[in-house]
Amino acid sequence: MRVVGGEFGGRRLQAPKGDATRPTSDRVREAVFSTLGPLGGERVLDLFAGSGALGIEALSRGAGQAVFVDRARPALAVLRANLAALGLAAPQAHVRAGDAFAAVRDASAAGEAYDLVFLDPPYRHAGELGPRLSEALPPILAVGARIVSESDRRAPLDLALPTVHERRYGDTLIRIHQP
Repeated sequence: MRVVGGEFGGRRLQAPKGDATRPTSDRVREAVFSTLGPLGGERVLDLFAGSGALGIEALSRGAGQAVFVDRARPALAVLRANLAALGLAAPQAHVRAGDAFAAVRDASAAGEAYDLVFLDPPYRHAGELGPRLSEALPPILAVGARIVSESDRRAPLDLALPTVHERRYGDTLIRIHQP
């Protein structure tokens, strides 16, 4: 796995061992960022971050800041190693260890707003997470924010938010929402 484009294009990223974390493939990341277009200083939230590949790709392509949230210790260790290898640290990159919903509640309480949110939860939980995420995310979205969700096409992450783009890549379903 590698960073596909931008400042860190071609740099290798680690992925957690085992099958608990499923990193977004290079091909899918390239397609997502091609669809999103140029980034220019956006504030990014990478929920269920895993290796951090999506948020790191956004930083590489011009996002101003990224907050990475995951609760799995192996994923957090790899995420921190990937950020360190690229020289990414605060204030540009922040890691929050813990539950995604607690992170969203904390962000809302702190008045934080994000321009771009990545949602790549464990595929097996996508069905149950859709309604909760649909309710939790709006208070932390900046005007014009976009949400990129990734799930299995057979068990999609259904958000009750307007979808502006949808595409399948094999068994992977990518949706871009813009409330």
